[in-house]
Amino acid sequence: MNLGVDPKHADQMVRGVCTLPHGSGRTQRVAVFAKGAKADEARAAGADVVGAEDLVEQVSKGTINFDRCIATPDMMGLVGRLGKVLGPRGLMPNPRVGTVTMDVASAVRGAKGGAVEFRVEKAGIVQAGVGKASFADARLVENIKAFVDAVIKAKPVGAKGNYVKKISLSSSQGVGIKIDPASVNASSRGSG
Repeated sequence: MNLGVDPKHADQMVRGVCTLPHGSGRTQRVAVFAKGAKADEARAAGADVVGAEDLVEQVSKGTINFDRCIATPDMMGLVGRLGKVLGPRGLMPNPRVGTVTMDVASAVRGAKGGAVEFRVEKAGIVQAGVGKASFADARLVENIKAFVDAVIKAKPVGAKGNYVKKISLSSSQGVGIKIDPASVNASSRGSG
């Protein structure tokens, strides 16, 4: 999605999480920075890697064996030191996208169940995987609508003028198919 925002301005940043109704079709490896009962809760919910100081030390040495990262607020003092390692990879936990939370069980289930994070790039583009080519058409359409709705709901206050400029859909390494933003905007306004 090509958006009419300038991400250089803080008030025009578009960022969020969308839970796809039929999942993304990918298996996510989830790491949780937590101690005590919250660590046990994360393991019970299906987290692949759980730890506190030991996990911070492992990541600071460059061993990253996960795709999503969740932390409890009390651990952010330690996790904050990993900003130079996790930040460039887009793995840094953030309360705005629900990855810094006391409810680690639901965050882990969401990450495993097909929640996709999105963030606007320098050129004003937002992109995410919304399924696989093997998905049924109806499932893909529902996932696409959920993603577009989430991006529209994340419209920043500072965005002026035409918010959604272009939308295109493509398979990995495939040719993009243009979708009329007016038709998507009209359908999303009616449902929300």
